Amino acid sequence: MTADLTVLTAGYADDRVASTVTLILDADHVIVVDPGMVSARSVILDPLLARGIDVSSVTDVVLSHHHPDHTINIALFPHARVHDFMATYVGDEWIDHDEGDFLVSPSVTMRAIPGHSDQDVSTLVTTSEGLVVLTHLWWTAEGPADDPFASDRDQLRVARAAILALAPVLIVPGHGPAFVPSGSTPL
Repeated sequence: MTADLTVLTAGYADDRVASTVTLILDADHVIVVDPGMVSARSVILDPLLARGIDVSSVTDVVLSHHHPDHTINIALFPHARVHDFMATYVGDEWIDHDEGDFLVSPSVTMRAIPGHSDQDVSTLVTTSEGLVVLTHLWWTAEGPADDPFASDRDQLRVARAAILALAPVLIVPGHGPAFVPSGSTPL
């Protein structure tokens, strides 16, 4: 089984900030990754509605980390399970994750890989084209090489190398369009 992945909006980080928001359809799961800051909620909602997806049918929300620019619109999805680096939240339940990878759906796995923050997870998605990684280890295809929020530059370099070692066909970064990793992808 493989998942269908669509970038709903490519984020940016310049004089304003917006997160890249992604939709993943996998089996009976409707997953939104990083529903954070955008210029208007319609930037997230309109592409969902165009695909026939109502907010009430979103089953899961994945957070790459806890910065507001990636979390602020979680409440748009009132029936979704919310997943982060340590737990899944359903209503008033806090369900801790075991150590290691966390399976969100048959083709979607969350992996804790700190770098941008100590709470980072990368979302690994098996698609018909190959592995796609949603991660904030890169803001855009260009990096930045020196992430101003990363507390440990060496840890960021190791995390980026670990992602590239997975040989993804595509990387969906935290604040820009998806890109094909290459020899010039910053470590």
